[in-house]
This record gives sequence, structure tokens and C-alpha cells, in this order.
Amino acid sequence: MMDWLREPGFFGTHATVGADLSQFMATLFTALFVLGWFQARKRRADAHHWLMLGGMISMLSFFIAYYLFRQLGVLAFEGKEGFGGSQTLYDYVFIPVLTLHIILVMIGLVMAVYMIVLGFRSQQFVDGIRSLRESLLQTTWKKVGLILGGITVVVLGLFGSRVVTAGFSMRKFEVYLIFLLIVAFVFGIEMVIQRIWPNGGQRHRALGRFTMVIYCVLFVTGSFTYTMLYILYPGKIG
Repeated sequence: MMDWLREPGFFGTHATVGADLSQFMATLFTALFVLGWFQARKRRADAHHWLMLGGMISMLSFFIAYYLFRQLGVLAFEGKEGFGGSQTLYDYVFIPVLTLHIILVMIGLVMAVYMIVLGFRSQQFVDGIRSLRESLLQTTWKKVGLILGGITVVVLGLFGSRVVTAGFSMRKFEVYLIFLLIVAFVFGIEMVIQRIWPNGGQRHRALGRFTMVIYCVLFVTGSFTYTMLYILYPGKIG
């Protein structure tokens, strides 16, 4: 699989199969999210639900599988050999945008899980028709602690397995730590937000708009780094 991901891509640029596959899937996910957003605006709850749920589950599955084969996000910090532009462009344009992109990837993955859970918690069926429940929807610190503890155990388990197979890397550790901090931050924000929007339907709409902005900016920054790496300033790839 690793060898296949390093082969020349299918878009006709200097990208590898892995990079082209990532860009293609990012485009597909974003298209599903945008379509789902328009369905919500038109009050088509069922279409919105399945488009967003399908897009988020597919996105999570893809990034998890892609990370296992290519260590998505970690390799981005391993040096300049993949970038053929000047050092100044690399330091002050490419790396800042790439860093923002990776941070948004982590936030986007966390929000995907969160919005799936929130979507199911806040929905209701009236005469077989799906809609948002306009009622109190809150959780407790105890539940948040249990969920965060479970996620921490899973993440530390994944990191431990990587250490066993590939050795310890401070940069990889930082990526896992940042991910956990983002998860904790999202839960903390949720505890604040549920006081601002105790109504489940209102909270779903507000956070849905925030998540859509994240995904759109994520697509733009990803396309920007793809263009710089594989079209404008191709370097030593593979």
C-alpha cells in the first residue's frame, strides 16, 4: 500500500497517488457537506441528515485509513524536500498555511464526531418526519469526563502502538497531544455553549454553521498547499 501511495498521481500533476487521492476525497467530502447545508436551508431534514452523516463517516474512515498508511499530518513537518520553492516562501507562506490546515483537520475530525452525536441527540420524529427537537439538551461534567477519558485511552493506545512499530518521535507525540487538547477544548466549549444554547435545535444550527465554515476553509487551505506542492513548486516527492 505504501508503495502504491508513492506512485505518480492520476491528476497529471507532480503529486503522488496518495496526495491526489487525498485531494479528490477532500473535494468529495466538501461537496457532500455543501449539498447537505443547502438541504438544511431548504428544510429537507432527511436529505440533510443522510448527506452530512454519509460525508462525515466517509471523511472519518478515509482519514483514519490514510493516516495508518501514510501518517497524515505528521509527515508534513519532516522537512522541505517536498517543496521546490524558496526558503522564504516555505517559511512564511507554505508552512503557516499548512500548519493552519493540519489544525483545521484535527478540529474538523473532532467536530465531525461531535456533530454526528449532537445530530442524533437533537433529532426527533413527528408522524414519521425528521426534525430538530426544540427542547432542553444538556450533559454533565461526569459524562464528559468519562467520554474524554475513553478517548484518551484510545489515542494513547494508538500512539503506543506507533512507538512499538516505528519508535518514539517527539513530533508525533505533539500531534497526538494537540489532538487530545482539541478534544478537551471542544468538550469545554460544549459545556459553555449548552448554557448559551440550552435548546438542542438552536445549538445544532449554530455549531453546524461553525463546522461548515471550518470545512470550507479546510478545503481552501488543502487545495492551496496541494497547488504549491505539486503544481507551482514541485520538489522531491516520494
